[in-house]
Amino acid sequence: MPEVNFDGIVGATHSYAGLSYGNVASSRNQGAQSNPRSAALQGLAKMEAVAALGIVQGVLPPHERPHLPTLRAHGYSGSDGDVLSKVAHDDPVLLARVSSASAMWTANAATVMPACDTRDGRTHLVTANLREMFHRAIEPAVTARALRAVFTDDTRFHVHEALSGNRDAMNFGDEGAANHTRLTRSAQNGGETAGIHLFVYGTAPECARVPTQFPARQTRAASERIAQLGGLDPASCVYAQQSADCIDAGVFHNDVICVGNGNLLLCHEAAFEDRARTHASLRHAVGDALIITEITQEELTLDEAVKSYLFNSQLLTLVDGTMALVCPIECQEFPRVCAAIERVISDTANPLRRAIFIDVRESMRNGGGPACLRLRVPLTTADLNCVNPAMIVNAEKLRQLRDWVTRRYRETLMPMDLADPTLLRETRDGLDELTRLLSMGNIYDFQRE
Repeated sequence: MPEVNFDGIVGATHSYAGLSYGNVASSRNQGAQSNPRSAALQGLAKMEAVAALGIVQGVLPPHERPHLPTLRAHGYSGSDGDVLSKVAHDDPVLLARVSSASAMWTANAATVMPACDTRDGRTHLVTANLREMFHRAIEPAVTARALRAVFTDDTRFHVHEALSGNRDAMNFGDEGAANHTRLTRSAQNGGETAGIHLFVYGTAPECARVPTQFPARQTRAASERIAQLGGLDPASCVYAQQSADCIDAGVFHNDVICVGNGNLLLCHEAAFEDRARTHASLRHAVGDALIITEITQEELTLDEAVKSYLFNSQLLTLVDGTMALVCPIECQEFPRVCAAIERVISDTANPLRRAIFIDVRESMRNGGGPACLRLRVPLTTADLNCVNPAMIVNAEKLRQLRDWVTRRYRETLMPMDLADPTLLRETRDGLDELTRLLSMGNIYDFQRE
């Protein structure tokens, strides 16, 4: 079977706070009115569209937001309403940070290494620490609990806690699967097919060039440690530095400039700092079956790539062995992007045969496209049978989730609404219901107190 895609459900506090430095779209829409209900429904519609392609589709839950434990750890006390009122007055940026719905971008949840690639024959998921951004660095504990609620069989799965920020004086900044791509020697990408792991980092002590405008979030040390934890054969790992120019252009994760699946790597020609060496290393590791398809700078500038999020599309293997590219609908608004897509699809040397355009505008306005919204997990049929079935969607589950969103989410939200204690109660009541719907147990701090 092919990989399973686990999408994050957009949270009820989905808002535009411009918190992600280096994410151009996030900064551009700072302070605008958001539409949480529409955002969550758009995400569910994307899941339905992917499932209709024959892909097994799962879900991961939103996080509790605003996150009161973080505010209390910062010295705020009193009732929940008192805490929200005080922080809204004293530090509205802190309130925005602890209210972010950024956990919906589950490409940042973990790095996944399937059982066929690991030393102990288990699928390893290393929870990302996301330490570069405050609003995301508070996610890992609940993310690990959520993953363990999905992958419940310890004999088949190992969910690791996030790397600590520093170890032996090495910086372990880890952004999860957004900087990791698994390739194979055919179009098949499931848990039965051995893979090669491309780890892309932005900084390391030996780097001759690093970005100067925006931070490089992923470190090589973190990528190497993840491979060790997963028990990967070093011969199956390729480490490549992301272009410093790309990061400074707003390509904060590799999945904004490069997407790979099976034996196809689709990327911009400026994606890697050392393009020739990266390509040569991948060809050596994967073999002659590898197809590297580049979009040139002449076809598409870095600015156009960031604005359209072409490379933040999902590249999927279909049941007939061909591939489809699930793109943000914004790609259709750029004639040069459409022309580049058509050129790649018309090239019979690669298995990509169709493009599907999906409306996830609410997520896109905060800097996350279709690929950001999903975590890829290659599984065997036997592995899938050991996954929590309540978190795999079908028509009835999607109906239940739509009903839940419609009842529980506000239609619109402004930054000032985050201080409303009623919103906190609404969110907690909704999450309590969701954990029962998904048979997850008590994963949230408010449930465990």
